[in-house]
Amino acid sequence: MRDFFTRSDRKKPLLAGVILGLMGLLAALELALADRKYGLFTGGFGQSQAVDTLAERGLFLAGYLASMAMLIVTIWWILVRIFRSKKSWPPLFFLSTVVGATYVLLLALTFQLHQYFSDTMSFALMANLGGGSLTDALLFASNEIVLGAAGLLLGLCAYIYIYRFLSRRFPVHADHLEWPACGRLALAAFLLTFILALAVPMVSSDVKNGLNRTLAWGLFTTAANRLTDFDNDGYGWVSDMPDRHPFNSARYPLAMDIPGNGLDEDGYGGDLALLPMPQQPPLTRITGKRPHLILIVMESTRYDVIGQRINGKAVAPNLEAIAKEGSLVSPVFSHVGFTTASLKSLFSGSLQPASGSPSLFRELKASGYEIAVFSGQPEGFGDIAETVGMRENADIFEDGETLKHLRAFSNGAQGSILIDEKHLLNAFAKAYRDPAKWEQPQFLYFNFQSPHFPYFHKGMALNLVDRPLPRSEINAATKDQLQQTYWNAVAHSDEQLGELVATLKRDGLWDDSVVVITGDHGEDLFEDGFLGHGHNINIRQNGTFLVTNRPGVSTGGPIGLSDYRAIILALLKGEKPAIPAKPVLMTVGDLEKPTQIGMAEGASDITSLRLDTGEACLVEKKQCAHADNLSGAFRHRVDRLIRIWGSARWQNRTEPERD
Repeated sequence: MRDFFTRSDRKKPLLAGVILGLMGLLAALELALADRKYGLFTGGFGQSQAVDTLAERGLFLAGYLASMAMLIVTIWWILVRIFRSKKSWPPLFFLSTVVGATYVLLLALTFQLHQYFSDTMSFALMANLGGGSLTDALLFASNEIVLGAAGLLLGLCAYIYIYRFLSRRFPVHADHLEWPACGRLALAAFLLTFILALAVPMVSSDVKNGLNRTLAWGLFTTAANRLTDFDNDGYGWVSDMPDRHPFNSARYPLAMDIPGNGLDEDGYGGDLALLPMPQQPPLTRITGKRPHLILIVMESTRYDVIGQRINGKAVAPNLEAIAKEGSLVSPVFSHVGFTTASLKSLFSGSLQPASGSPSLFRELKASGYEIAVFSGQPEGFGDIAETVGMRENADIFEDGETLKHLRAFSNGAQGSILIDEKHLLNAFAKAYRDPAKWEQPQFLYFNFQSPHFPYFHKGMALNLVDRPLPRSEINAATKDQLQQTYWNAVAHSDEQLGELVATLKRDGLWDDSVVVITGDHGEDLFEDGFLGHGHNINIRQNGTFLVTNRPGVSTGGPIGLSDYRAIILALLKGEKPAIPAKPVLMTVGDLEKPTQIGMAEGASDITSLRLDTGEACLVEKKQCAHADNLSGAFRHRVDRLIRIWGSARWQNRTEPERD
């Protein structure tokens, strides 16, 4: 060993071998995990931006390897220059263990947390998952956290023991070679990574999204964005949305565009000219004859469910029968395409309701209704129950959390709990076995979760398929089987809907009830290479339906889920709903900071704009161009979309706080 570290001809090859070996091992581990979790290269549920072309993969590899090399060589420089560890084997030992062990630990933490909270995990969401408390969210995974901490402590003790053992076994001698610090190499890797960080967002959003899911690149771009945020507005040169005005703190991506001040703060559409926006209906009390309200939400059920046939069989015969007897509105548009925001809009009549604002639960409770919740998901997920006053006003509350022992899958994380509709109907039958309960007006809310990914669970009836597609086989190549499996899940929910309707009719309650059935959003099933919802604006991901047993419900144009509250209140009062024709605003992400905005002006006329890339689309025509290069009717539609979004944000920001 002593002779080995005194030979200068082995110094550079050995160092290069250690660095390249570390990069290779860590890259193989991280990219395998990333593809398994996110479908980084192969696509999958919720992955709209797979790195799946040769050019994209080449650019991705360049950025990934540059950031990895920069990280490893920079740590090597720190070890040699700052900590003065220059000779023999200790610098190589420290590099391998510090970089290797720390990187693996960060990967383990990242993917273990994502196993609980998905890849949208944040501290705010963790707090929501914990019922509003970050402490409770951490307690939710307390066993794994304790085991992880114990493992970390044992690992640290083992590390110290191994280093001391090696120090005694292989002492460092004065004639051992000093390693080069490789400062120039670190600088070159830094500059290359910086150049790529500037270039990648302009070349490919798919590659940018993929690189942002890797640790070394993410650490670099986060630090570089802070360093280049010269005006301290939160956006720098290497942000997902680069700051075009780096020295003007009033102008940056997603800045609030103040109307009438002559400035285009957010960089889209010029100075904001406000449009009149619909107001959230005030709290309304139902008086006189008060019919029962039965509201059923079918998770991820698309607008085209009515009339859908698989192998000649109707997917939703019970839903179609109710629509034929009453009314059908399709498509209806989810404003966000995710369950939490969709339900908040549905119950409140607002795009982004404040906690405590008027909602169906609050006003029907104030109107003397008894309220019962039978939901196949945890309604505390994403703050739904608290925002709309669900739990505080419910007399009976059965959801995915209270029925957790009946969940369809073993994963106990809130976002993964699914309770089959049969269990919900059993809970309903038990709670309403006394006919006297119906002497008081009732508001029953059911949430049917079976059509959620992966579209099959044990106990689900096979009404349309002989063999459901297993989760492990779901990919673009099996999309035909996947689509049949999805529609079979919808058929299962429809079958349970039929059981509920039969019970209401048997007990003489059907005619005294306003029954409303809807989806919370739609679902892409690899029609455009994407599986899931809430990641792109189109009729499949945002489009759902409204069916009611009351005839005469029609609209003069497209409607969104935020229109439901006014429609339901009108039906309960025996009035014909009057919903003015207007474009329906949709976003990917929060209203204040979306990555994409869109509007529906008809059953199929959808305009979208990606705020991170500037790509504008007439979705129904599959016609896209950069927002700076538009003209004629295309520009007019995009400008109108920007004004609607800006006006909605302004309304949300300036309306008075509610108690």
